[in-house]
Amino acid sequence: MPSLGSTWEHPCEGGGSGELSVPRLRVDTPERAGLDPAELRHLVREVRGLTAGERPWAAGAVVVAGRGPVIAAQEAAGWAVRCSAYDPATDAGVELLPAARVPATVGTPFDLASLTKLFTAVAAVQQLERGTLGIDARVGAYLPDFHGAAAHGITVRQLLTHTSGLRPELPLYDCPDDAARLDLLRAEVPSSAPGAYRYSDLNPLLLQHVLERITGRPLDVLVRDGITRPLGMTATDFGPCPGAAATEDQRRPWAKADRGMLRGVVHDENAWALGGVAGHAGLFSTAGDLAIFCRALLSGGSYGPARILGPDFVDLLLAPPGLGFLVDQPWFMGELAGHGAAGHTGFTGTSLVLDRATDTFLVLLANTVHPRRRPGDSAPRAAAATRLARAVHTIAG
Repeated sequence: MPSLGSTWEHPCEGGGSGELSVPRLRVDTPERAGLDPAELRHLVREVRGLTAGERPWAAGAVVVAGRGPVIAAQEAAGWAVRCSAYDPATDAGVELLPAARVPATVGTPFDLASLTKLFTAVAAVQQLERGTLGIDARVGAYLPDFHGAAAHGITVRQLLTHTSGLRPELPLYDCPDDAARLDLLRAEVPSSAPGAYRYSDLNPLLLQHVLERITGRPLDVLVRDGITRPLGMTATDFGPCPGAAATEDQRRPWAKADRGMLRGVVHDENAWALGGVAGHAGLFSTAGDLAIFCRALLSGGSYGPARILGPDFVDLLLAPPGLGFLVDQPWFMGELAGHGAAGHTGFTGTSLVLDRATDTFLVLLANTVHPRRRPGDSAPRAAAATRLARAVHTIAG
């Protein structure tokens, strides 16, 4: 990434005539962004602290925060790779010698985990805009062979809002082959009454199958051709991603598979079983690329000459309760929540928040599962978002 004050531009491919309809992101001062520099200094210092000590919140972390077209803070701390293994006897990582560790940089890719769901949601709303998908259409109309969902009348909207009643996940990683995994998905029926919110990885997985059926194209192609390539997000793709931050020494009993130390391959066991491309997990990206994604949505679906959605469909995507996006969730959005802020978290330690009310965005990428997963703690995510919210409020006041 360039130094503060220079212009950071990704090339956009297609989507316009070459005229810059929406300013691209640039790195500049907090004051130019309308943000309080003292609050952003606190934000950066606190992110550094997340990687410090013997048992840090994360081995490594990268934060990018901004307002409008300005990236006002960016920082990398800690290690992309710190440990070679996890030792259950000591409940600690087997640390590499300092010379063998890999430092985190602002350009380090991370396993996005459930942030992948946001891209699946955008791909779905693109089909809504094109008229090839109906938001209240029944899944069975597109996937009659998915007889469990078809028999219970699950709709596309229910998949996008986690109100289908499907359970959180299936043990696809224990199936002997792809045919058995597909049979399991096809037979799955709601385990609770549709209509109530119940977060489930099965929702974007079924949505993936709907999108692939109606377009005749795999999800990774839909994401690349419809989102990342037009926006110039050149560091965002499904794995493998050899230079990514390491995640977990994945072994039973704390994990669901015995895969050893993971780096550059998807952490989620079901996404791994599905070949690394899944509606709920599998993407790798950098904080800078995700800032572009946030900026495009804050700008009504456009970035530079590219348009990935029309403004009305961005409204549909982000308006409460959100389609794929979570809206106004203080547990990870802190004080940014309350006026329509939208975003998501990922199990590996990732999160993003965009707030249309203040035109701000925050991306926090971390490998909290390196060298081993721990109980989730989103307090640092909420604290970072609160710093950004106060940076706006301080200036406004």
